[in-house]
Amino acid sequence: MSTTRPYSPGDRGPEPSGASGASEEGAPPAGAPTGAAAPSVPPGGTQGLGGPHVRRIGLQGESGVVPLARDFTRQALYAWGWLPAAGADQRAAAEDVLLVVSELVTNACLHAEGPEELLLACDKKVIRIEVSDSGTGQPAPRTPHRAGRPGGHGMFIVQRLCLDWGVVRAAGRPGKTVWAELGAPA
Repeated sequence: MSTTRPYSPGDRGPEPSGASGASEEGAPPAGAPTGAAAPSVPPGGTQGLGGPHVRRIGLQGESGVVPLARDFTRQALYAWGWLPAAGADQRAAAEDVLLVVSELVTNACLHAEGPEELLLACDKKVIRIEVSDSGTGQPAPRTPHRAGRPGGHGMFIVQRLCLDWGVVRAAGRPGKTVWAELGAPA
């Protein structure tokens, strides 16, 4: 389902602050709101989404960002125990995450000035993918979707594979963060 909500429904709390690219563990800070995730904020901000595992990588100015993002995601999936896959369902879930990362980063390359950052957050139920860019466009699946034509399938794929997805615009700065959430394997 496409949405412009900054977070999906559920019981997710704010993200603990931590170093870029590192896994973060812990509970929400004291006094933080509970019951819903706070939206992503520009680099340097401290609010985000809850979950015991968070990793981020800067992509701005890098070459080969799609393979870089996939490799970074694959390393996170290994660290979080999604890979190596214990069975077909877990393997399919990991492949879906890698595909969604590829599609979101590719869209930022094609329709914005390239991605600035990739954030991955995982708890026991959901993995959240966020790709930030400085573009002004609004991603949406092409309608009608024409499976036999080349191109234009990225957001359709994201919509079909994800529990939910949306766009967050940061106040006071150009750009956006496109986020998507997939269910963790059972």
